[in-house]
Amino acid sequence: MPELPEVETTVRGLARYLEGERLEHVALHRPDMRFPFPDGFVQRLTGARVTGLGRRAKYGLVHTDRALTMVFHLGMSGRWRIDPETIGKHDHLVLETAGHRFALCDPRRFGFVDLIASDALDAWPPFMALGPEPLGPQLTAAHLRTAFAGRKQAVKLLLLDQGVVAGLGNIYVCEALFRARIDPRKPAGRVSKPALERLVLAVREVLGEAIDAGGSSLRDYARPDGELGYFSKRFDVYGREGQACRRGDGGSIKRVVQGGRSTWFCPRCQQ
Repeated sequence: MPELPEVETTVRGLARYLEGERLEHVALHRPDMRFPFPDGFVQRLTGARVTGLGRRAKYGLVHTDRALTMVFHLGMSGRWRIDPETIGKHDHLVLETAGHRFALCDPRRFGFVDLIASDALDAWPPFMALGPEPLGPQLTAAHLRTAFAGRKQAVKLLLLDQGVVAGLGNIYVCEALFRARIDPRKPAGRVSKPALERLVLAVREVLGEAIDAGGSSLRDYARPDGELGYFSKRFDVYGREGQACRRGDGGSIKRVVQGGRSTWFCPRCQQ
């Protein structure tokens, strides 16, 4: 599934070509993806000018001058294609401006698109329950200390809770916990304040580096320009079961299952 860096990379790639442009043609090639497209979607967007793009958690935002924001989620395999030579059977939504064409391709159709009044975005149900953005100023050690207080659940699982931190996914939580030297199995309420401070810094670092690298080319993900992200070449723990710890401490990467998802870590240096 595309995670926060992949969505951020997608939004930045779209903004280069879409921001400030008028949507001269909007076409739906099927009535639904994961959910049906909103009623009147084509009519409400055709002729609108894109005033800006943004991201909230793993959702992309396309703001327009009609006080409407198109929200998209890429699901498991979705991606935007810019100026494709042909429109394929998995290109479910196509936007056209005077100079470019944008196709939302999603073979598995786990993604979706909604159209929300821009001044009501904070009240949109998926956004109401979200915690702070991991790259924003509200993610602090104090916030995590409050969220983790008295919790016996593993720290890794709580970091994946979108109500604790918005947008963190399995890959980057594993990588951030490694950098912060925290055992992912440790009860969240027992993580010390210094460790939480290291964790906040590690989250920002790993997400920032992944965004700069264009995300991670796992399974179907590619940037809008068709290029694959290459942060996966820098993974310290993710997918490296049995390999030596990059810290050179004599440890090797172990994989366990937490909450139905794989976790990779170094038992020697993550305490």
